Amino acid sequence: MHVNDVSVVITGGASGLGAGAAKLFIEKGAKVAIFDRNLELAQSTASELGCAAVQCDVADEGSVVEALQKAGDINGTPRILINCAGIDITGRTATRGGGPQPRDALTQQIAVNLTGTFNVCRLGADAIRQLDPLEGEEQGVIVNVASIAGLDGPFGQTAYAATKAAVIGMTLPMARDLSGYGIRVATIAPGVFNTPLAASVLRGEPDDYAGSVPFPKRAGRPAEFASMALEICQNAMLNGEVIRLDGALRG
Repeated sequence: MHVNDVSVVITGGASGLGAGAAKLFIEKGAKVAIFDRNLELAQSTASELGCAAVQCDVADEGSVVEALQKAGDINGTPRILINCAGIDITGRTATRGGGPQPRDALTQQIAVNLTGTFNVCRLGADAIRQLDPLEGEEQGVIVNVASIAGLDGPFGQTAYAATKAAVIGMTLPMARDLSGYGIRVATIAPGVFNTPLAASVLRGEPDDYAGSVPFPKRAGRPAEFASMALEICQNAMLNGEVIRLDGALRG
């Protein structure tokens, strides 16, 4: 699917991977709306990039419905959904000094990383399926964001890894569910990337923790994530697939 003049929604678009994707898609002529809980940051990013900003809590169905309607009013019904919204609460399952990890570490991440992703997918897909097909009978594309933690998670990320593994698990059945409407679904599983979320989790610059990446020996860049998201949209054969974007990093 060519993205020029196509309506695109990017959740978590105010910073990090989402902002990187927004920048590239705007450069390619897409009509972008960034969704974020932090409206002030979203408006600042949108002003810099030249796109729309919509406040949205992806974990809340009503908020997603309202945000999709606003994006549709501004840019037309979105045909492309890129789900970058996510949180990462670290902590080991149980420790000698701290006892069990709080259950909220899991439930909060399920709400955003899993339920939030599914909310945008199901509500957005229902709108996309009602659109007229484009060239090749294609109607839309959904790009979800997991993590290599969902495939081989490190210490201290059991809860986070579980939510990302669930996003990975949705990919193929969702692609099959939506195939009759010409909607493709793919998931990107990033490794260590230079984003504010990674910096907060690592408590330092992501590049300082990228020594175990075989090549290139650095953290990924949001522009590299954006390039992969764009390729998924443009390549009609990319469907039902999970793509590692990690420089061959393994646990």
